Amino acid sequence: MALGDLTISQLSAVVEESEDYEDGDRNNGGSFDVVAAENEMKTTMETSMNDVRPFVWFRELRPDEFEAYVPPSPANTDLVSKWRNKNRMKTGCVALVLCLNIGVPPPDVIRVSPCARMQCWIDPYSMPPQRALETIGRTLFEQYEKWQPKARYRISLDPIVDEVKKLCTTCRNYAKSERVLFHYNGYGVQKPSVNNEIWLFNKSNMQYIPLPISDLDSWLKTPSIYVFDCSAAGVIVNAFIELQNLAASNSSGPSTRDCILLGACEAHETLPQSAEYPADIFTSCLTTPIKMALRWLCTRSLFCESFDYALIDRIPGRQTDRKTPLGELNWIFTAVTDSIAWNVLPRDLFQRLFRQDLLVASLFRNFLLAERIMRSANCSPISYPMLPPTHQHHMWDAWDMEAEICLLQLPTLLADPSVEFQPSSFFTDQLTAFELWLDFGSENKKPPVQLPVVLQVLLSHSHRFRALVLLGRFLDMGPWAVDLALSVGIFPYVLKLLQTTTPKLRQILVFIWTKILALDKNNCSCSWPCLGRSGILHYPIWY
Repeated sequence: MALGDLTISQLSAVVEESEDYEDGDRNNGGSFDVVAAENEMKTTMETSMNDVRPFVWFRELRPDEFEAYVPPSPANTDLVSKWRNKNRMKTGCVALVLCLNIGVPPPDVIRVSPCARMQCWIDPYSMPPQRALETIGRTLFEQYEKWQPKARYRISLDPIVDEVKKLCTTCRNYAKSERVLFHYNGYGVQKPSVNNEIWLFNKSNMQYIPLPISDLDSWLKTPSIYVFDCSAAGVIVNAFIELQNLAASNSSGPSTRDCILLGACEAHETLPQSAEYPADIFTSCLTTPIKMALRWLCTRSLFCESFDYALIDRIPGRQTDRKTPLGELNWIFTAVTDSIAWNVLPRDLFQRLFRQDLLVASLFRNFLLAERIMRSANCSPISYPMLPPTHQHHMWDAWDMEAEICLLQLPTLLADPSVEFQPSSFFTDQLTAFELWLDFGSENKKPPVQLPVVLQVLLSHSHRFRALVLLGRFLDMGPWAVDLALSVGIFPYVLKLLQTTTPKLRQILVFIWTKILALDKNNCSCSWPCLGRSGILHYPIWY
């Protein structure tokens, strides 16, 4: 490959990464528009300066430490390369398969009374069965579309085997090398069989027809992600793991299969039937996490014992507007789940599940919520790759408090539209906790839990300057701190912020950028975004 081709390919990869993060910001609470934010930044700068202590940039020179830390050859270590997603991906097609057979319970499940009935927050018995089935399918599509609006969706309702085969092959042909998501709701059919089969219907919906998992895998191929919302979903997950291991043993080189699985419960478990939960509780956690989290919290909070659940559907605002109650809740939820995942998962697994694909990242954030809620109902969601338990992480306490504060304001806000919503202090409190860690933390202590929150705070105009100041202090602690910040995913955000023309932001941004370059100087992966058309490196120097 010629030098010019290499330059263009690497620059394109970085530009695509920055664009993907911008799309992710929209899904998680609005776009990241630096230039449009400058006017608001100027008005809030003076108040922000009062909240942070004076800091002199470039006061502490540590070139010797960086020289000792970074080896002379990048071939000897993956310190820098491990945070950069070389194989960024997106989910291009989504297949939704619903086997509900409304009104006919499967023979191997005994329903309790009263029993969970809601599917996609719709009571299927409130309308004719066929209409209910179509309404539920359309609603599930709309719920997924909020997380990945650019994907192509295909829905199959109470299908036969040939219809599912056609659905899977069509999705794979359209997606090509992109990921395909296969969502299976088996509430109206039998549990997966011991022969590793899921169940569909014949043409008259009078018989259950098995579909071997091996066939499904051969139709969808990889990369793919499967969601199995049915009892004994662990049977299917274990079957896929066996297929994965078999393919790896038959291959002379490393396995190229990229298969991710989410299951509602273990192989020996049955889905919760309590009427306080929706029947598709796992799907509800994955696609409508805020609503599911608030309803679950109301059943356990002393402050919300008499709370009207119907008010949750009327929370003001939009999910993408962080200045509204609904948008702020979604923003906090993203920060909390990201923090839990980053502090619990191995770094390479966090990068794969939470930074490679926007839809996969959203599903796994919501999967952490599903584990918390469903474990309280004696049901254990499972995944492949397997995640360590996160349902008792202390960051959930912070989420509960913020959710309760929002719910307590809700009746007043809905009764009187003139009442002003009181924004949460969550991010201010987390920045204060991060600042305390900076005062007493070190390389030998646990990394700061709040570091992923700092990433989210960079999206906020009012908190951005303080977040950058604290981030600069953290990076100044040494190359190990720079590496931790890069593993969180800070690089695309800093790269985009370099466009700013606000004078006081320039100083700290140059400081942060030089710390990154000092760590990455051998691989030069951070220099590609600054490469001009002539092949000459251009760095942001302001006067």
